[in-house]
Amino acid sequence: MAHFIDRRLNAKGKSTVNRQRFLRRYKQQIKKAVSDAVTNRSVTDVDSGEQISIPSKNITEPVFHHGAGGDRERVHPGNDQFTRGDRIERPPGGGAGGAGQGQASNSGEGEDDFVFTISKDEYLDLLFDDLALPNLQRNSLDKLVEFKTFRAGVTTDGVPANIHIVRSLRQSLARRTALTSGKKKTLAELEKQLAALLDTPGSSAEQIQALEAEIAELKRRIDAVPFIDTFDLRYNAFTQRPVPTSKAVMFCLMDVSGSMDQATKDMAKRFYILLYLFLTRTYKSLDVVFIRHHTQAKEVDEHEFFYSQETGGTIVSSALRLMHEIQAERYPANEWNIYAAQASDGDNWADDSPQCRELMDKKILPVCRYYTYIEITNRAHQTLWREYEALAKVNPHFALQHIRSVEDIYPVFRELFKKQAA
Repeated sequence: MAHFIDRRLNAKGKSTVNRQRFLRRYKQQIKKAVSDAVTNRSVTDVDSGEQISIPSKNITEPVFHHGAGGDRERVHPGNDQFTRGDRIERPPGGGAGGAGQGQASNSGEGEDDFVFTISKDEYLDLLFDDLALPNLQRNSLDKLVEFKTFRAGVTTDGVPANIHIVRSLRQSLARRTALTSGKKKTLAELEKQLAALLDTPGSSAEQIQALEAEIAELKRRIDAVPFIDTFDLRYNAFTQRPVPTSKAVMFCLMDVSGSMDQATKDMAKRFYILLYLFLTRTYKSLDVVFIRHHTQAKEVDEHEFFYSQETGGTIVSSALRLMHEIQAERYPANEWNIYAAQASDGDNWADDSPQCRELMDKKILPVCRYYTYIEITNRAHQTLWREYEALAKVNPHFALQHIRSVEDIYPVFRELFKKQAA
């Protein structure tokens, strides 16, 4: 039997190659487990990892083994209890005689489901697999405020933290060699002469003392050359270059009137967070603008957007006008990829819905890459839905979906951003 041992370096305590092979092999089971888990997670940890449980029967592997071979004869016990057509009674419940599909036993040796943990990146890859941004274009490739640091050789000036030790020692060695090589050669000759005088009987004591004094002076001068000098120091040099990147802005519009309770806002928040995570995987620079509205619209921060409660009616056109003003002032359409998501329970003044359609058709949809509208309600659709539905028929980058419960959020999200056919 041959044994193959994979000795490639992996992360500590992990087998990267085997892990990736496992994720590829059981991708469908893992994707189903992720889809089931996302509806039960808190919005605050939607971008963390996940513990995945796979039934053991789904990860069984085929096994090859050697049989006995040859012709064999075997006598099987006969059937003395049943005849053709008999109905078999259900076994009694409890212990090993249960009617379930598990592998429990009265000896406590049943087989549990296989549970393992996937990382944040693996979780998001599976969560957003087969999804794409419709009408994806890269408008801006000149984000000048974003730079990346690159190595740029060495320099003679810098801070101690950037000292290039090898180059500094090499420069020190070159300097010491240049300053002391001549003296060391002279020292070697003088020491040879001194040794010859000491071995010669009758040599002059004055001559020996003069040579010793000269040798001592040369050694002092050689030792006086410092091991390293400020002149030798070399530092790592770095330079910053602008990195091409795309810029995108996501407008989040939500009704906060009295008809929008906190449960409805929580469902909208889950949808917005999924959209934000999805966009950040495509764009490095992503701005988020929160606009809440009742009869008047206002740009707010995230906390006020999700948790403020207002009373009174609803005028959706006020939010659309404010979005258009902010976009025209801060996010030019030729430089930014503009996305928008609107959440509402469908309530709006009847005479305001035609104004919303006109604003969307003439000012907002022409500059948006993609606009999504989700209506969170169990009631019949109102006038706003009907106006938007007419726009969606002639604008392929405008989509609307209906959400009734938390379980609908992720399927609706996938439906809005599923990859289109080539």
